[in-house]
Parts: sequence; C-alpha cells; structure tokens
Amino acid sequence: MPLLRTLTLAVPLLLAAAGAAAQDACKHRGDLDTPYCDENSDLVADTPKDPKRWKDPETLYFSNSPLDDPAEFQRLMQPFADYLGKCTARRVRYYDVFSAAAAIEALRSGRMHIGTMSTGDTAFAVNVAGAVPFAIRGDANGIQGYQLWMIVKAASPYKTLADLKGRKIAHTTPSSNSGNMAPRALFPADGLVPDKDYKVLYSGKHDNSILGVASGDYDAAPIAHDILLRLSERGVVKMADFRIIWKSAFFPPGGLSMAHDLAPALQQKIRDCTAQFRYPPEMVKGFQGADRWVAVNYKDTWEIVRRVAAGSGESFNRQAFERERQRAEEAAKAKKK
Repeated sequence: MPLLRTLTLAVPLLLAAAGAAAQDACKHRGDLDTPYCDENSDLVADTPKDPKRWKDPETLYFSNSPLDDPAEFQRLMQPFADYLGKCTARRVRYYDVFSAAAAIEALRSGRMHIGTMSTGDTAFAVNVAGAVPFAIRGDANGIQGYQLWMIVKAASPYKTLADLKGRKIAHTTPSSNSGNMAPRALFPADGLVPDKDYKVLYSGKHDNSILGVASGDYDAAPIAHDILLRLSERGVVKMADFRIIWKSAFFPPGGLSMAHDLAPALQQKIRDCTAQFRYPPEMVKGFQGADRWVAVNYKDTWEIVRRVAAGSGESFNRQAFERERQRAEEAAKAKKK
C-alpha cells in the first residue's frame, strides 16, 4: 500500500507525569532518559511491564530520518514499507520529518512507530526516545558497514588532513557520527583538530556537504561514503570530481528502529517480517549490494560508535541532545543570514 505523506511540526520534548512514576519504580536506567527503564542491562528501553501501556496500533507510522534526498530515500524504501504493511496486516503511513531531531521527538511522543535513522541519531534515539534498533542492511555475510571519508575537490591542492588548517570545512549535523562525532575523535591524531584548526560549519546533511564541496562552497567535508556513492550512481555528482584524502575503519550504518512500547507480539511480528524481506533490484543497487535486513542488537553493534563519541568528548544523553539540537538550530539560522 502506498505511503501517505503527513506534514509534521517538531514539538518540544516533555516529560509526562507517568515518566516520573516510572523513574521511581525503575531499578536500573543507565544512560536512558525518563520514563525509560533498562533492568536487563541491554542498553535499550525495556518493554513496559504493564500491558495497559503497550501500543498495538492498526496503523504503523513509518519515517526516514533525513540522510540525503528525503524524497529519493523514501522512494528507495517504498518496497519495504509496502511489504511490511502486508506482512503485519497493518496500514503503514509515512510520517514526514525534516530533521533528525524531529524524527527523535516523533518517536518519543508516539507519533512514529518504526523507521530508519543514521548511526549517530540512532544512539540519541535509544537514550532520548526509547528506540530499539533491530536491523541493519546487509547480505548473507552480515551487516554492510560504511566509512567516514574526508573529501575535497579533485582539482584542489589538498592532499592530507593537515593541509586543511584554516579552510572552510562542512560537518553535517552535531548528532551525526560520520559527519561530526567521528571527525572530532579521529582527525586530531592525523593533524587536524576541529574547532581549533578550522571553524566547524554545519551543512545540515551529507548531500549538502557533498554538493557544497563540488560547488566550491566548502574546501572539504567529512561524509558517509555510502551516501556519496548513491549520489554518484544517480548522476547527481561524479566520483571523478572528488579526491578522498582520508578514510576511517567501517562503522555500522544507520538502520531500523522501533518504539519500545509496542506490544510484544507486534514487535516480534515486525522483526520476523523484516528478516523475511529481500530487497528488490532497485534497493540492492541503491544500497551498494545489500539485499536484506540483518538482525542486530544495540549493545554490541553500536559499541564502536559509543566509544568514538566518548573519545570526542560527546555523549548520547538527553542533555547532549538538547545542546546539539540548539547548536544545529543556531547554525541553520546563521546559514540563512
């Protein structure tokens, strides 16, 4: 069934009275915000013990946190959304969001039940919105990772990270792993310290950074390599126009997460349907050869992401989320001036 577009406005994150009560009853929370609890210590929110708090909606609201072109990414994901609706015997409606922060807020408020988020945004969604990551794209050999690439124009003189001191460099958003947190943690060892050797400029998303380098608006940008490959395959940019001067090890890509308070039977049905789905040819091409969703757990799969964030002095808690959201909003306002 087709996805239906719904216009949404981001709303402030609020703590409900029920959250305060849950906080008193919770024996272990870890980094999770109220009203979530993690008594089994798997680092994600437990399903509520009280069945009265379970959600079993006839309509599943599905969203893609903006990664590159939202409309194109939605089109790429359409076959999976169609299949999920048929397999779960639920209506699936698309919930439009225009920023990662809006997607996290929608999940927290119950306006979004399932969707995709980038790697760093997933970690914030776990702690701030009770997200439960459960699948990442991959193939028969396992999950498909991605790398952080530092790109410059092919015709530019820059050969190393140290050559970029004092230049115009675009990060994507504060909450992005490859677009912000990983560069802050990894670049200093190779001679480039963000916010010391250059002023960080936030572009808003990876395709903005890539197109900005191509046009000369930025001298360089740290980006997720799979998004550059997708833009190249669609003919938006040419790989020959860029030089890659630095590559990281592989990170887990963003994947599928669901709300923690869905009824257990529905959670299991979503997991089973997702595991059974095989990508049609267009999805295989769009995701660089991945042909299925591979089951994952947050505690193990995101361990490297949490470690990199810690190395950059960042965290994925509520306070950090609000701080990073404010920074992103200030950067967006400055860009409009």
